[in-house]
Amino acid sequence: MRARKSRGEPIAALTAYDYPSARLLDESGIDLILVGDSVGMVVLGLPDTTGVTLAMMEHHTRAARRGVTHALLVADLPFRTYETPAEALAAGRALSEAGADAVKLEGGTAAECAAIAALTSAGIPVCAHLGMLPQHIKEEGGYRRKGRTPEDAARLEAELLAVQEAGAALAVLEIVEAGTAARLTRAAAIPTIGIGSGTGCDGQILVTHDLTGAFPWFRPPFARAEGDVAGEMRKAIAAYVRQVRGSAAPASPEP
Repeated sequence: MRARKSRGEPIAALTAYDYPSARLLDESGIDLILVGDSVGMVVLGLPDTTGVTLAMMEHHTRAARRGVTHALLVADLPFRTYETPAEALAAGRALSEAGADAVKLEGGTAAECAAIAALTSAGIPVCAHLGMLPQHIKEEGGYRRKGRTPEDAARLEAELLAVQEAGAALAVLEIVEAGTAARLTRAAAIPTIGIGSGTGCDGQILVTHDLTGAFPWFRPPFARAEGDVAGEMRKAIAAYVRQVRGSAAPASPEP
């Protein structure tokens, strides 16, 4: 990934939570597949990511691993599984054993940097996640754009350099002001992967359900659907229902 950054080659990343999705992404040439804790919302029907457990992430990581041959497979460390270096190491090892090539964690404070250092010292590559932190949605009161003020931009840059120093191999920048994200990308030696953060990052990631239109009940404003999977499924299911009901034999009369 660092070589791609140095060569100016954009990194294409998407999410997957099961074998067929991961295999389709891998066969389509995607660079990085994230088994994200967004599985809680787009697959499990949870209101946010905070209810996702380590056992859930292990299950979905194993499924996705079976479909991946070429792409880098990254798995999210769930909420409150990396509050100490020891916790982070235990959770990171669990996801590595499930098949993850790297793990991702949110935040750039001293606590997260200590977790990153512990993981990388144990040979587990880490992707950092800065900007909007979905696991802190309840504290922040919604999805708010970051890096709009000089002070907030400076804070994000300090966090990015701190996670880099701690050993992070790359960093996701979520819903960061485009100019700030571009500035952070220039300042960092590690690649940045943007989501809703403009085109100045080293790569881009989206939730695959948002890209393909597979989750029609909500799509973030920065994600443009390139397909209508939900619409196609509805049409196919409706056609099946009509076929079954149209060919059904009349019910036998009551004796």
